Amino acid sequence: MKLYFSLFLAAEMFACSRAFSPAARQQLLRQQSARTLSKVKATVEETVVDTETQQDDAYAKVSMDEIVSLCKRRGFIFPSSEIYNGMAGFYDYGPLGVELKKNIKDAWWKSFVTSREDVVGLDSSIIHNPTTWQSSGHLDGFSDPMVDCKETKLRYRADQLFFSPITLKECGTTVGYVCVPEDNDEVMVKAAKKKAKALLRAAEKAGADYEAFLFKDLTEATAEQMSEIPSPASGKPTLTMPRDFNLMFQTNVGAASDAASVAYLRPETAQGIFINFKNAQGTSRAKIPFGIAQIGKAFRNEITPRNFIFRSREFEQMEIEYFIPPGDDVWGAFHEDWLSNSKEFLMSIGLREDLMGWDVHEGDGLAHYARACTDITFKFPFGVQELMGIAARGNFDLTQHSEGSGKCEYAF
Repeated sequence: MKLYFSLFLAAEMFACSRAFSPAARQQLLRQQSARTLSKVKATVEETVVDTETQQDDAYAKVSMDEIVSLCKRRGFIFPSSEIYNGMAGFYDYGPLGVELKKNIKDAWWKSFVTSREDVVGLDSSIIHNPTTWQSSGHLDGFSDPMVDCKETKLRYRADQLFFSPITLKECGTTVGYVCVPEDNDEVMVKAAKKKAKALLRAAEKAGADYEAFLFKDLTEATAEQMSEIPSPASGKPTLTMPRDFNLMFQTNVGAASDAASVAYLRPETAQGIFINFKNAQGTSRAKIPFGIAQIGKAFRNEITPRNFIFRSREFEQMEIEYFIPPGDDVWGAFHEDWLSNSKEFLMSIGLREDLMGWDVHEGDGLAHYARACTDITFKFPFGVQELMGIAARGNFDLTQHSEGSGKCEYAF
């Protein structure tokens, strides 16, 4: 089970006031000494949507820009290095932000670790022996598809740019393509209509009816289509073909900066759990089934960080790896149990059930080693995205590290 800190988890907790500790309330009052507590509450109430409204109206009274502005004004989240004009994809948590984040982490730890007898804790290092990432597959496969605009030199994630042909209804002729960044449906359609209008005017087909948009991301585009799809930056077909970009931050350990000193900031907390499986199980005398939990920083060199803290380059994960007996008839019940427990936790800290959903990975969307994977999704102002992932990974990770290290990591 993997849970990412995301923007609206913080926003919902702020709205519900469940995460405000007494110290945090006092800090708020000190910072806003010129205002009364009632005025502060009124500001919150005006920003947050009534929990009884329907999903379609969830953000009728609040925009993404207003949430970002509120977080900064109230001391929740600041752009990192702001006095030096900031740095994309990095954020600092202010006086109230650290209190809020700590309370969320404490609630998660209490729910899944201290209140259970079958889960123990761990705090592994951020930098592991680099062979860890070779065995886990991250060195070869932890990448995102990237495209470059040859004219503006801007880079984009290929799976976050969507194109659609503009096909005339009367004759079925495709006059060109439009390309828009990923967003919620309304924003994408609005942007595409504006580009389609300009495209038809340039083709001397102004006012002509065209077929409905058929959006696909750029990873599905052929070489022929890429030669006609315009770049969002230049407005001309200046995009390269998609290629893989490794997301791990590279660093050097020790006095020398050579190939032998290369290491990586961890892109996830899971591998620190797997390489410590034998130590954790032996010292805690835990028996299968049992879990190992960890909360910690992870780093990913995102091509295009966006959507505030939802897609950042430095973030925290709350993760549990739960180890069960082998057998095809065993894992299903455990998987369903963790799905249920995870959703219950999210609702217990104030998230609205009507804004949550399930994304069941199937076919090509399922990793080759996984038996099942389901994401709990959430409807953000910028669209529906993954909030928590629950995957049945089998024995892939422990097997990989046992083979990579030459040491047996597990035995039943």
